[in-house]
Amino acid sequence: MATFLYKLGRSAFRRRRLVALLWVALLAVAGIGAATAPAPASSSFSIPGTEAQRAFDLLEERFPGAGADGATARVVFKAPEGQKMTDPAHKAVVEETVAALKSGSDQIVSVTDPYTAQAVSKDGSTAYVSVSYKVSGMELTDESREALTQAGLGAQGKGLTVEVGGDALQSMPEQGASEAIGVVIAGIVLVITFGSLVAAGLPLLTAIIGVGIGVSSITALANVLDLGSTTSTLAMMIGLAVGIDYALFIVSRYRAELADGREKEDAAGRAVGTAGSAVVFAGLTVVIALVGLAVVNIPMLTKMGFAAAGTVVIAVLIGLTLIPAMLGFAGDKIVGRKQRKGTAKVSDKPNGGTRWARFVIRRPLMVLLVGVIGLGAIAVPAASLEMGLPDDGVKPTSTTERRAYDALSDGFGPGFNGPLLVVVDGDKATADKAVSTIKGLEGWAAVTPATPNKAGDAAMITVVPKDRPSSGATEDLVHDIRGATGDEVLVTGATAMNIDFSQKMNDALVPYLALVVGLAFLLLTVVFRSILVPLKAALGFLLSVVAALGAVVAVFQWGWLGSLFGVEQTGPIMSMMPIFMVGVVFGLAMDYEVFLVTRMREAYVHGERPGEAIVTGFRHSARVVVAAAVIMIAVFSGFIGMDDQMIKMIGFGLAVAVLFDAFVVRMAIVPAVLALLGHKAWWLPKWLDRILPSVDVEGEGLAASTGEDAPAKPDLVKV
Repeated sequence: MATFLYKLGRSAFRRRRLVALLWVALLAVAGIGAATAPAPASSSFSIPGTEAQRAFDLLEERFPGAGADGATARVVFKAPEGQKMTDPAHKAVVEETVAALKSGSDQIVSVTDPYTAQAVSKDGSTAYVSVSYKVSGMELTDESREALTQAGLGAQGKGLTVEVGGDALQSMPEQGASEAIGVVIAGIVLVITFGSLVAAGLPLLTAIIGVGIGVSSITALANVLDLGSTTSTLAMMIGLAVGIDYALFIVSRYRAELADGREKEDAAGRAVGTAGSAVVFAGLTVVIALVGLAVVNIPMLTKMGFAAAGTVVIAVLIGLTLIPAMLGFAGDKIVGRKQRKGTAKVSDKPNGGTRWARFVIRRPLMVLLVGVIGLGAIAVPAASLEMGLPDDGVKPTSTTERRAYDALSDGFGPGFNGPLLVVVDGDKATADKAVSTIKGLEGWAAVTPATPNKAGDAAMITVVPKDRPSSGATEDLVHDIRGATGDEVLVTGATAMNIDFSQKMNDALVPYLALVVGLAFLLLTVVFRSILVPLKAALGFLLSVVAALGAVVAVFQWGWLGSLFGVEQTGPIMSMMPIFMVGVVFGLAMDYEVFLVTRMREAYVHGERPGEAIVTGFRHSARVVVAAAVIMIAVFSGFIGMDDQMIKMIGFGLAVAVLFDAFVVRMAIVPAVLALLGHKAWWLPKWLDRILPSVDVEGEGLAASTGEDAPAKPDLVKV
């Protein structure tokens, strides 16, 4: 592989104008496709194989239109202290608001009058208007949202407290500022790392081109493939991360080859042949992690995973072709001014990576114990992990959605915000029996009479829990209803869907881990031609992910240091968080593992002793890995400042996971374990050595292809 990539790198360097033109043309085509494609709709959300989904499908079949996934809103009115919403003046304001809402948007299906729909609290202090829309929250026009908020503001000025809740206010979060901050920080780190504006700009430029092609392609194909409006979020995040990482590694290797006195074209070929080989296998591990999301069997996650995997493939191809082409355009400016003037000398003095590696080699057991025990302690809260999907109750109190949620809870009870919808597949007698059975259970605040459909072969029952939607008591009520009733009675609704979704994600975590880690283990065995190095990489990754989950639980579920991160309301951890973290962090962790350890193995294969190889690997790669990790931490940390609880949690979780994995696992535990193992780290059974394909990541084949003498190779099989 190294020889092929060496030739590819040299060819791209020589034909840089053609290569650059092809990538620019591809970006233009993707951009035009995205610009001319219809706006992506919000793809339907389904959870195959769950009772909530079966109930939803039955509802669609027997009650046409009742199960539509259109947006809903609740305009909540609260009377001043000592007054009631039934007072004539307040009643007139509400009726004016209902009329304004009905005429405010052609996307509205219905608007209920609280005085005829029994939507006034028992104490008369609170009332609400329900608004149903034809389309989902993502598809609502700005005019429809504006009409909704203006109707509330109109009533607000007439003596009532008015708040608006529901998914009609849902929209894609504004992420531009966070991404811009991440790119700025990335630029600063790259300038410090390379000491050259051109060298720093290359990874940013090529990463942005790759993300532009990937996201534009997703947008262009969104309606054809039913990708939905949220599919590109993960693709953008991962594409930017790996795009910078891969370019950073290749540019760094190119500069090292120039420092060794090689000609530019040869240096570009060698950078792609060696660092490019690591990029290929690092990219494959990320693709495995993302495509593996299909194991969860949730269409939305599967599409997000495949779309993000596509951007990773683009990032790899850009690294192998566009990067060497851009190096050709950069010329001497790829190095700092002193190097261009010839006043800087290549120094053999130990750098920070060398000094740290030698420290670890002298005290490997101490470093290993401190790293493992430290991460183990941080991981303890993960044992108390509770999963769910956050609702308006975890939003900041500054938002109207949260205030509407609280007003409904105060006026109608905490369970009112998460009613359960029970669908009965049977006649009226079966439905009445189900109502009687449910009333015999504990944990409900209200149970409505069964509402049959026109054919009389199905019925709907609404059950309002006593406790809030995300509580354990509400989850127990759902399980109790399912256990006490027969197969013809199914429970659905947003709360039941969230419970089933969380359970499905929990059940899929172990198979997903087994698939991703297992395939990556086989891949890394081929790359490193070792059993213990891939095993150590996988175990280290698991340690960092569990520690990161522990930190997430401590902050977002227990509330530790919550005020520091803007967490106003604790609650269950987002159901997708564990699998999402596994997929994203595994890809980045294996990037750092491949970048760092391939350089060690390269030195070992070329005759250095195990300890010397560790030092060599750190001398050449530690700075690059640290720079890449700092950039990713900065990018992910930018999302912590956002109001949306889910995005805040994702940003925090990914930032601490990268922090733990890069600086504790890869920079401390990995060299400590390799130092303790010595030659045994590179042991491979003879029978396995014979059957594994040789991919030549270290570039041994380059010696023969360039006419150099091949270095002596140590015995990697016999210990």
